[in-house]
Amino acid sequence: MREEPNVHTEYFTTESYPVQQRPMAWRETLQQHWLRPEMAGNGTPMHGTVLAGRSPQGIELARISSSPQTIERMVDHPDAVWLSLHIAGKATLFEGGHAVTVVPGDIVYSTSAAELGMSFGSDFRQFIVRIPGEPLKARLPAPLTLSAGCLSGRSGIGRVFAGTLGALAESFESLGDDQITSIEQTLSEFVITSLADSGAMRLQGGMSVSHTVLFKRLLRQIDGNLSDPELSLAALAKRERISERLLQKLFEASGQTFSAHLRQKRLEHCRADLANRLYSHLSISDICFRWGFNDAAHFSRAFREQFQVSPRQYRLQSSEASQQTLHRVIHRGWPAGYREGVKHEPSPPEQDQLGISPGTERAAAPCPGQHHHLCANDRTIHWGYFSKSLAPVLTVNSGDLVTIETLTQHAYDDFDRMIKGDSGAESVFLWTREKKNVDRRGAGPSNASIYGRGSGEGFGVHICTGPIHVRDAKPGDVLEVRIVDVLPRLSANAKFEGRVFGSNAAAWWGFHYNELLTEPKPREVITIYEIDCSAGHAHGACAHAAYSYRWTPQRDPNGVLHPTIDYPGIPVDRSSIVENHNVLKNVKIPVRPHFGVIAVAPRETGLVDSIPPAYFGGNIDNWRVGKGATVYLRVGVDGALLSIGDPHASQGDSELCGTAIECSLTGVFQIVLHKSEHLNNEPYADIDYPLVETADEWILHGFSHPDYFAEFGDKACSEIYEKSSIDLAMRDAFRKTRRFLMSCQGLTEDEAISLMSVAVDFGITQVVDGNVGVHAIIRKALFQGARQGQALHE
Repeated sequence: MREEPNVHTEYFTTESYPVQQRPMAWRETLQQHWLRPEMAGNGTPMHGTVLAGRSPQGIELARISSSPQTIERMVDHPDAVWLSLHIAGKATLFEGGHAVTVVPGDIVYSTSAAELGMSFGSDFRQFIVRIPGEPLKARLPAPLTLSAGCLSGRSGIGRVFAGTLGALAESFESLGDDQITSIEQTLSEFVITSLADSGAMRLQGGMSVSHTVLFKRLLRQIDGNLSDPELSLAALAKRERISERLLQKLFEASGQTFSAHLRQKRLEHCRADLANRLYSHLSISDICFRWGFNDAAHFSRAFREQFQVSPRQYRLQSSEASQQTLHRVIHRGWPAGYREGVKHEPSPPEQDQLGISPGTERAAAPCPGQHHHLCANDRTIHWGYFSKSLAPVLTVNSGDLVTIETLTQHAYDDFDRMIKGDSGAESVFLWTREKKNVDRRGAGPSNASIYGRGSGEGFGVHICTGPIHVRDAKPGDVLEVRIVDVLPRLSANAKFEGRVFGSNAAAWWGFHYNELLTEPKPREVITIYEIDCSAGHAHGACAHAAYSYRWTPQRDPNGVLHPTIDYPGIPVDRSSIVENHNVLKNVKIPVRPHFGVIAVAPRETGLVDSIPPAYFGGNIDNWRVGKGATVYLRVGVDGALLSIGDPHASQGDSELCGTAIECSLTGVFQIVLHKSEHLNNEPYADIDYPLVETADEWILHGFSHPDYFAEFGDKACSEIYEKSSIDLAMRDAFRKTRRFLMSCQGLTEDEAISLMSVAVDFGITQVVDGNVGVHAIIRKALFQGARQGQALHE
């Protein structure tokens, strides 16, 4: 099982700031790491990056790169040890009036109390490690003294240590629980071995060799009997068959008393248990008695004296810190290492269970060109997943028109504006302690056995209307979905009658989330937009921000706490949020209504997460899929099983913060079936990806992993979130565009490559849907007057 990263990291770059503000931002950042920089004023804009992390044991790690400057070490806690691996650049160490040239691979060391500085005469890279005194003390028979200096990384133990630090510098942000624990232990041992061997470190107390061996054995005996409340100096002396006087002298030589050492060891173990969720069921008294304390009141006083916080406050702080880092552990899709057991899940509801209203068309053969209306309610939608086993809610013939209502999964961000009074929306979002109309939300386990978020676990979030069965559709056919019109869904609340609203969530899955500049960090922010429909959706229509608020932990009607937006349709407690009405003033956003999700059923068995797009379409999230556009999809199962959802009022390329203006819409679609045996040279004849056509363009969609099920097998729904990248998506878009130009336009490979570079516009469709998307826009005007493929609508 692949480990989740367990080192909390923060990234800083001066590129986030104007040139004039960079020196100040750099100083403030390095001061957080007890470093004081002084930049050379040579007129060249400075640059710098810091990737910093902290392990559970408190070891601080920082990978730093920057331009020429001098950095002085600020005085820190005297027990801590500092290590700086010099990776690249010209560097000189200044300490106590001495200057030492430092070359790549060398390790600068000192205690945190030492005052020293380094001058960098060129661009440089360093890896800095700060080890608290406690992990080292636990491995030493007596206190240490450490001089400052430079350990050569060119030979001996120094070379081995430098190699270890170099490997850690490259990958510390990706280490998991077991790995980082081993690294912490190894790092402490390396410090002791390497620096002691170099003569930089020596033990205080002047113990003889025999007494040092004896003292180490005594410390091991204490560690093994901490839970014994009867452990005392006399009992230990008797057990080891030495005099109490000798035992006292050994501890005096180490700089502490037996009772102080015993109390400190017990307090450290109690502190670890208070922060460990495995022991959350134990009371504070249980924990203190567990480690040999006889009196809970005495334990509380000793704990506060040692750590400057009460046991109760420390446990609360640890719990809050754990909640704040949940976003690093809980992510979209199945966790790594889980087998996606969708084949063991109950099948999607059968037709009779859907409760389709009598007026909804099911199996009766409609007349050619018939116009259907498919309402959005709890009986006609599926939430967060696709499946070839879903019973259709409507059956149509090729050429039929269908008006399809769609709902945004973000409507509960403002219940009054987007749900209240709307019978369809109310039926979908109804969730009380007694009843949850649409229980499954996502492709995860129905019993929420992984994270406990709710049925389906939010492994997929979109409310999809459908599926629609297309009569005679077979695998290999092409389904043409023409978007004839897009209409807003008006608020049904009398207070907002005739108005239209949407929500944008800057959420934890957004590209921005770990690179925020201002506090609090991290945070999720909801912005509610109003869409101006006075001019319809013609040119000039716009949206403006009504207000915003920061997401606060929400407890759902089933009692589950959601510290982040980790499950769709969570009712928001309005009393827990603060509305900010001073947001995006005088800013107007062009309205580009479209549907983020247009999908035929995947051919895979079981439930498929609605978030990553793929060969079947799905969550394409391209704002060009609006009125007048046509989407072509290769049919994968009998009947095609078309679903529409994720309506947006507007979106920019990339959907950077995680969402668009999520806004319920109604679309009018014409559905045309192209049988595989009749396909010839049409531009859509060769597709295995969603192809979009507008009046002037063809739009091809590339993905990091276009068929991630075939590529990753039973790990697909976790691997797709881990392995996706813009580079892979760009390569897929390039390959598809080359193929399209060569097969549909008759170009040679060289012609296609040249044309792509000079006339085809590649763009980032989205970076937030697991399977990153890149699209290619080919203008039809390029081929006017030249031999080209058959027109798409002929």
